[in-house]
Amino acid sequence: MVRNLGRIAYLDALRIQKTLARHHLDFKKDKSSIRPRNVLFICEHNPVYTIGIRNKTFGEEEKNKLKKLGAEFYTTDRGGLITFHGPGQLVCYPVLDLGDFKKSIRWYVRSLEDVLIDTCARYDVEAGVTDDTGVWVEDRKIAAIGVQASRWVTTHGVALNCNTDLTWFDHIVPCGIVGKGVTSLSFESKSEININDATTHFLASFSDVFNCQLRHFQELSNESILVF
Repeated sequence: MVRNLGRIAYLDALRIQKTLARHHLDFKKDKSSIRPRNVLFICEHNPVYTIGIRNKTFGEEEKNKLKKLGAEFYTTDRGGLITFHGPGQLVCYPVLDLGDFKKSIRWYVRSLEDVLIDTCARYDVEAGVTDDTGVWVEDRKIAAIGVQASRWVTTHGVALNCNTDLTWFDHIVPCGIVGKGVTSLSFESKSEININDATTHFLASFSDVFNCQLRHFQELSNESILVF
């Protein structure tokens, strides 16, 4: 199932993910309960900086400096270092039981990379991967990836810059990678690409890469059924 949360606060989206993930984990213990769906949560956040579990040394002075810019700041349990989420950025949080796909975090991350690369290609933007995390256009990062998994149930996910205000990244070293920049679909394609447009292509790419079907029920809600 695909659920579009629209513009939502970071912590609210995190709570929704964790609730569904807990249902998956509970089902693994007690198969008599109703089996939860695999869900892709699509959303957009208000300005927020987040850091992963490896950023334990990030100081209070640095946090307060970022908050004064008008952004929120949170430490999370995902992988990866500091990044920014905000308006104009397509965020997808897949809450999946990888037992329905392949029990491999390496495979999962690589598949998410492929989804993002294919999404960019649909706009004639040539993106790829490097030794650094995320998806890149030359030395400019266009999409970030940070995931977490417990007993093969995933949370967190990916963020693709569509028409994001990239100046928010000027105040950090995105994902701890020095000497490289950030970019967006709009900048690279030299056309205005918003989240709604990009979501359509992103979901098509996800369907292709993860070998699943999307059945849309737009007349009922802004949701789709993910069929394996």
